[in-house]
Amino acid sequence: MKTLALLHTSPTLSPLFNELTARITPGVRVLHFVDESLIKNTIAAGKLEKSTMRRLIDLVGSTFDAGADVTLVTCSSIGPAVDIAAQLHDKPVLRVDRPMAEKAVAAAAAGSGRVGVLATLSTTLAPTVALVRRVAEESGKHIEIVEHVCEGAFEAVMAGDGATHDRIVGEALTGKMAGMDAILFAQASMARALAALPEGAIPAPVFTSPELGVERARDVLASLA
Repeated sequence: MKTLALLHTSPTLSPLFNELTARITPGVRVLHFVDESLIKNTIAAGKLEKSTMRRLIDLVGSTFDAGADVTLVTCSSIGPAVDIAAQLHDKPVLRVDRPMAEKAVAAAAAGSGRVGVLATLSTTLAPTVALVRRVAEESGKHIEIVEHVCEGAFEAVMAGDGATHDRIVGEALTGKMAGMDAILFAQASMARALAALPEGAIPAPVFTSPELGVERARDVLASLA
């Protein structure tokens, strides 16, 4: 039996990923690892620090020591550290937001080239935008990125007020993202806001990282001998 490790920076993500892995990767053993210091230290510093990068790399090693065949890091704020960890470990280390960025760039390139990126943290917005730009460059696509931070949404969901989070994200989605060919939710925790929106309210296809990230992990696990 293959083992997938999910490395979270918030315990609030575990139920979502339990549902996704049960549906997308049946028969795969799933291990959850949570370290809130990764995101809390990044928010406090206003950037991803080297000490946090080192901690993430060590934690990824711990997931493999525990028996993981593939590790999926579910936080986009620390994405650049995930890229480094992937180079340093022999087993696959995946960014949850990479598949989302690839699909959004492809969708935008088929239209006018406009991609909207919504985040609830500025520390997540920057690495997500950088990833989208890199994916576009790698695929030879020309895109324009429109960025927006949903102020107050992250604090609300961390305090257990999901309704306020969903309202803030929903208002930004319907009010700030008109004219986009594709829209990205920078954080995995934002995906829940879509369910609260009425049909027809979303101005463009919205790509979120959790389901696409787990699908990528499934494919990588299937490719292993």
